[in-house]
Amino acid sequence: MSVVVPLDAADADLALVGGKGASLARLAGAGLPVPPGFDVTTVAYRDFAATGGLQERILAAVAEVEPDRPETAQAASEKIQQWFAESPVPAEIAEAIRAAYAGMGEDVAVAVRSSATAEDLPEMSFAGQQDTYLNIRGETAVLDAVRRCWASLWTARAIDYRLRNQVADDEVALAVVVQELVPAEAAGVLFTRDPVTGAGEDVLVNAAWGLGESIVGGQVTPDTYAVSRDGQVREQAVGDKAVMTVRTAEGTREEPVPEQRRGVPVLSPAQAGELAALGVRIEELYGSPMDVEWAARDGRFWVVQARPITGLRDRPVETWNDSLGGDYLWTCANLGEAIPSVMTSSRCPRPGPPRIRSGSTGSWRGCVRRRIRRSCWHGRNARGMRRGRGCGRGTRARSGGCGAGSPGPRGPPGAVRRRVRS
Repeated sequence: MSVVVPLDAADADLALVGGKGASLARLAGAGLPVPPGFDVTTVAYRDFAATGGLQERILAAVAEVEPDRPETAQAASEKIQQWFAESPVPAEIAEAIRAAYAGMGEDVAVAVRSSATAEDLPEMSFAGQQDTYLNIRGETAVLDAVRRCWASLWTARAIDYRLRNQVADDEVALAVVVQELVPAEAAGVLFTRDPVTGAGEDVLVNAAWGLGESIVGGQVTPDTYAVSRDGQVREQAVGDKAVMTVRTAEGTREEPVPEQRRGVPVLSPAQAGELAALGVRIEELYGSPMDVEWAARDGRFWVVQARPITGLRDRPVETWNDSLGGDYLWTCANLGEAIPSVMTSSRCPRPGPPRIRSGSTGSWRGCVRRRIRRSCWHGRNARGMRRGRGCGRGTRARSGGCGAGSPGPRGPPGAVRRRVRS
């Protein structure tokens, strides 16, 4: 089998190109606007890992990891990362990657994304467990980024995640998506189902200036739109878009948004409706609620990633809101990944933050939905908080924080219910 295939290859399935690659091939095959590129297949990874007994050393190292001792996963990961750094890419694989990259044009800027065989699954997203490198240019830099993506299959986080989810290490492999980087004027994410309540009447859209990493990394409060499935904007909130991610000669960086642009809506109602229609089309293609990353350039929208939303509950929030029958306080246990202020069971007063109340008979749904759209879900709490880091000839976006979480059984992510006793 080939070590490199086109991004839209008909045989690009999970086993060959991983979850992300298979999803992009499916989107491209359906005629959706996906930036062009190619996949370095799992065949290439396995050939690389077979060199010099690397796979056997990897499995021996992870066999020593203990579930309740994270330092053992870290120790195994450090050894494996060093082995990958010291192992050259086999000549035939390197030549195939160089040829595929050259076929994209001269010195094209690309995103190099990990695509594991245990990733973007309907029941487990595994999102952010491996690395992505942005704004990579040149054959040498692309080859280096591919090898670092391979190594990221064995980060401490990924090892621990597979252990907790009972995924066998000897069965996983990693493909790499090399995709033309959209020089985005604006970017964001959308959910075709409310990730908190599971309600599907609206498509929820987040948008900010520049590349999308400022949103997925939680560094910016984006604009938020609730758009009906027939394309009507039913709710809009303009965020304080204080920073934006921009391209540089060495990768990407965060820089301040000019003051006069912070309060300007990123999307017009027509554009928000167009994005919602794109999300609905993707949902119909997959037959499940979807989490979609998009980018915009010269008035055109591109889909750069799509995955099923995991952990949704079909029941509405009010079903578990038993604070109506007693004296309770809702508070936040995790300020970095959930709602950065106190929650209440009463209706959110405006202006100002919600107040602490007990014994309320009001509904807090409207307040919580607004806060989560602005402060939590655009930061990828549904899949994991990302952080962008500089790394030489490109920028790496890695996941940390809450992992592939979902709303808890008794409240939104990070919320702790405490009963008030007299």
